[in-house]
Amino acid sequence: MDGETKYDESRMLGFRPSFKAVTLVIVAIWIGITALYGLLKPISDGCIMTYMYPTYIPISSTGEASSAKYGLYLYHEGWRKIDFHEHLKKLSGIPVLFIPGNGGSYKQVRSLAAESDRAFQGGPFERTFYQGAYLAPEVGRADMYIASFQLPNQYSYRLDWFAVDLGGEHSAMDGRILEEHTEYVVYAIDRILDQYKESRGAQVREGAAGTGSLPNSVILVGHSMGGFVARAATIHPCLRKSAVETILTLSCPHQLPPVALQPSLGRYYESINEEWRKGYEVQTSRTGHYVSSLALSHVVVVSVSGGYNDYQVWSKLESLDGIVPPTHGFMISSTGMKNVWLSMEHQAILWCNQLVVQVSHTLLSLIDSRTGQPFIDTQQRLAIFTRMLCCGIPQSFNWKMHSQSSWSTTVPVKDVRDPSGSQLHALLGCPSNVHWNDDVLERDLYIQTTTVTILAMDGRRRWLDIQKLGSNGKGHFIFVTNLAPGSGVRLHLWPEKGMQNSDLPPSKKVLEVTSKMVQIPAGPAPRLSLEVRLSKHLHLLYFSCILRK
Repeated sequence: MDGETKYDESRMLGFRPSFKAVTLVIVAIWIGITALYGLLKPISDGCIMTYMYPTYIPISSTGEASSAKYGLYLYHEGWRKIDFHEHLKKLSGIPVLFIPGNGGSYKQVRSLAAESDRAFQGGPFERTFYQGAYLAPEVGRADMYIASFQLPNQYSYRLDWFAVDLGGEHSAMDGRILEEHTEYVVYAIDRILDQYKESRGAQVREGAAGTGSLPNSVILVGHSMGGFVARAATIHPCLRKSAVETILTLSCPHQLPPVALQPSLGRYYESINEEWRKGYEVQTSRTGHYVSSLALSHVVVVSVSGGYNDYQVWSKLESLDGIVPPTHGFMISSTGMKNVWLSMEHQAILWCNQLVVQVSHTLLSLIDSRTGQPFIDTQQRLAIFTRMLCCGIPQSFNWKMHSQSSWSTTVPVKDVRDPSGSQLHALLGCPSNVHWNDDVLERDLYIQTTTVTILAMDGRRRWLDIQKLGSNGKGHFIFVTNLAPGSGVRLHLWPEKGMQNSDLPPSKKVLEVTSKMVQIPAGPAPRLSLEVRLSKHLHLLYFSCILRK
């Protein structure tokens, strides 16, 4: 018995370490699975899915060597079966070429193309969807065009969406793959423009009168690495002159490759970006004489970032700083895009309905109804992008030091119209009296942060010492409220607290800043319906303060 007992005890002692090891392994596996699920699960970003009836029409190749392993397709929206040959003969819209990114598919064009077709048939949205964007002085480089821009009553030309099939190759891995994609995109642009000539010839042979002039340029829309390929194709020596004038990129790393696994990738990026910098520089001779015009003076580039939910490409990499001057392009985050207000994943930016609808209407607005071509003037195209995409809230605070004079210090009144003739829902006018009774002074609240939120009337004033806050590196403050500006809440800048009894008139000692507030929606409009629901809204004030002694 004693021998059996000792044997059992030894077994138990040996089992305990094994049990602990198994437990640790199970816990480690559980933590790993949980972490992996948290990384891969879809992020709830508020995006609405886009639906479509896609058909992809192959465009025949001319036998070029560069087109051997790739393909070109024309998108058609609709559930009815169509004759590809007859459809190509009727081609008469504005060509747009979609370039997929790393491992992407040409079929990813379907959301943008489908919503563009619906936008063309349904016409522009109400003007209230776009009012106020031109008030943002962050993009003052095109102020004149922004202020004079008028939304069309209807779209005269549809967008013909083409897409290149790059075989799902991983272009983010090797510079040589990027070069091959660039060469094929150059070929695809030529092939698209030639296809319109062939279609016009077929129409003439059948006795049909061609409408509008033949397109001489193609709008490029690139996702991820496809956006960089679009820029590389624009400066390719084999590209037709002025064949690309407008580029829109979605979640594209412009500055550097996200992961430079091959030295060739970094070198290719460096060479392309250097060519772009030179393209916007004035070329002069050794004697200082003007030699030629800017090589890229006709090209406008807009980079759209997915924001903080895009964990594959950082927003910093999507910036155009140092590559494209502010006079010819800008970057905007989807979180600050008008009617979108959402951050989205790297792939979701291609199907998020709020974004693709806004992009579709923007591209349709680029077309000059008189010529049937995108507007020639770069500043006019840039102004349209600004008006259609940028909201009234600035992307940064840097512009205020240079543009304070452009802001009116008077409060808007009712029945105000913008330069396009549209009715503006102006803020209520504020009374001129800025005096408070002495018995309410002891109820004042003193705010020590740069963010103030007021969601109910309490009859109490808030004071911020902006000079003190500025000494801590804060050059701005943010005020958020759901009260009506002017009647519900007012904001003033004072030289210092306690100067109310001065002999100076209120207009000299107090600066009214209530007029600087902009209205923001509580969330994205559901499917961007024609009815704008802003029954619950907030008013937001961004303001940079400069104290003058």
